[in-house]
Amino acid sequence: MDKNQRIVIIGAGVFGLGAALQFKEEGYTSVTVLDRSMPPVPDGSSNDISRIIRFDYGDAIYAEIAKEAYDLWKTPEFNDAFYQTPCLWVCQEGTADQPVQSRAQEYSAKTKQVLTEMGQPWHAVTSVEATKERFPELTGRLATPGFDGFYNTNAGWADAGKAIARLAARCIHAGVSFLTGPNGHVTEFEKSADGSIEQVRTADGNTVKGDKFIVATGAWTSGLVPAWNSMLAAGQIVGYLRLTPEEAVQLKKMPIYFNFSTGFFCFPPHEGTAYLKVAVHGFGYTRKNEKVNVSSPPANSVAARANFVPSEGLKRMEAGLMDLFPHLAPRGFERTGLCWYNDTPTGDFILDYHPEHKNLFIATGGSGHAFKFLPVIGKYIVGSFERNLPQNLLNKWKFPTQFRNRFQGEVFGGDGSRGGPERRELTSNERNTFDSALAASARQSKI
Repeated sequence: MDKNQRIVIIGAGVFGLGAALQFKEEGYTSVTVLDRSMPPVPDGSSNDISRIIRFDYGDAIYAEIAKEAYDLWKTPEFNDAFYQTPCLWVCQEGTADQPVQSRAQEYSAKTKQVLTEMGQPWHAVTSVEATKERFPELTGRLATPGFDGFYNTNAGWADAGKAIARLAARCIHAGVSFLTGPNGHVTEFEKSADGSIEQVRTADGNTVKGDKFIVATGAWTSGLVPAWNSMLAAGQIVGYLRLTPEEAVQLKKMPIYFNFSTGFFCFPPHEGTAYLKVAVHGFGYTRKNEKVNVSSPPANSVAARANFVPSEGLKRMEAGLMDLFPHLAPRGFERTGLCWYNDTPTGDFILDYHPEHKNLFIATGGSGHAFKFLPVIGKYIVGSFERNLPQNLLNKWKFPTQFRNRFQGEVFGGDGSRGGPERRELTSNERNTFDSALAASARQSKI
């Protein structure tokens, strides 16, 4: 592979930055990253106060790679953004407030099987009482009725914004070039007669030429390139509850709590903000972009996520919080937001060349579980770019073409780890409220 070719990467999240650093470390001389903002990008899915770091997977390939990444999170190169803490995984039966997915028990069993086959320990907790004895910080009814669970002490969480900022700094030190603001906001690709990409055009009307182009734009990808029904942008609900200093100390040793059935999860307190963050790993909400007929988040430059979630999503987060901490739930969330996943039909990443454009490489499809791979993802992206990964990985992360002529709602089943109700489109009122909240955030942006 020619190390002097011009590599242009669109997107400064975990995929784009991880690839950029790896390219430079492997001797590529010209690597440029474009985005609307310098990383951490305010509304990108790679930016927040916390992300789960774990290798509890029902898929052996992801489990092994996640274990590789987990071991690196504990090293000096990454551990200033990593906090080791147990992760508690639970399942339950559905209730009126907490709709569930029937595949949760199956996915939990597969995860325990994979851990066992890897020789990794996990610890069963078969009752609410046993769980509270192990984790006395949890004071609610937990996942009831029908509680079942296990925990893994080899887990933790990362301060995502801090980790991305560190990764961006390493990219700059390695010689990666950045174009941001209107000059880095890619609006279209300009192609030659054979379909290859010659250059990208940005919001300020300028162009950036390259030899190979890598699209790592997460939930914005299907609005930028033909996605062939291989990806779907879905907004996932997130809430932040403000703790007192005393409460933050009391909950400091709580585990990460993840309910496979409802999708609800909760982190230990974030020291820098005193926030208790909760979210739902579910099927989410779509926002149809009429121009390209796909779901896509707005492309405005913003200073922060819009302070909005649909009302029924808010109720689900409140119900989940009540299950954990009944004394905190009535306080309500100080702020909320939608974190935009780029889902694929099976939950697998897409790390492959686009079928119609020979020099356009797609690195996306994080499907809500990619951030933990930050220490290693660049190696796998560049490996696929150079086509020198093992064949099973090239096959797993191949650009899917088999869904091109099928209705999106039929194909996006995920990997079995999602909980809660089915995916739905934002209503017109919800969309108007979301867009108004986003406009308020955009006005705060300096870009």
